[in-house]
Amino acid sequence: MPLILNIETATKNCSVSLTEGGRLVTLKELNEGQYSHSEKLHLFIRDVLEEAGKTFSDLSAVAVSKGPGSYTGLRIGVSTAKGLCFALDLPMISVPTLQILAMQAKVEDVAVIVPLIDARRMEVYSAVFNSRYQQVRDTEAEIINSTSFKDYLAANNVYFLGDGADKCKEIIQHPNAIFLEGHFPSAKQMAVISFERYKKGDFEDVAYFEPFYLKDFVAGKPKS
Repeated sequence: MPLILNIETATKNCSVSLTEGGRLVTLKELNEGQYSHSEKLHLFIRDVLEEAGKTFSDLSAVAVSKGPGSYTGLRIGVSTAKGLCFALDLPMISVPTLQILAMQAKVEDVAVIVPLIDARRMEVYSAVFNSRYQQVRDTEAEIINSTSFKDYLAANNVYFLGDGADKCKEIIQHPNAIFLEGHFPSAKQMAVISFERYKKGDFEDVAYFEPFYLKDFVAGKPKS
């Protein structure tokens, strides 16, 4: 069974897992309220391999969360995945970040899942999934207002989760709106997705792959 190293760094959660045949073997992650990926990521990769009694030579592929999310976080994760794939001659798999987040919601059959990643001010990165975690609306960067997702809310219970859901809770007032707290994209949920993509041979071109930023990176002014 393929042994896949999964890397998730799109948000403040620095997360690494080792999975075999779509089953979680080991997981290491830390969400301490700040971006610590550059310090923690390589240590976490070493730790999950050691815990499982595996080495880099045992890996079948490397999977990485492709975004949208933090520009810096995505760059760190993708650069690390590329480096491993080049060095070890392994295929690279990319996994949509919002799908990873959506899979944390356990909902009834008719419900809708809206994973939300915080962007700037009242803006979020969002997508819409059905209860089988199939995407039913494209990923967008959007500004949240009182009418956001109104068509979905009119028809079904809608589960909102992710760090972008916090800013929506006071604005989206609807009896069908359900807010799930404390959820971040995790390498744990990458297990099934990366395995399915591995079986299909759905690999990225390591040399040319870029994260899915969704919108251009805008650098802030340095603080004096």
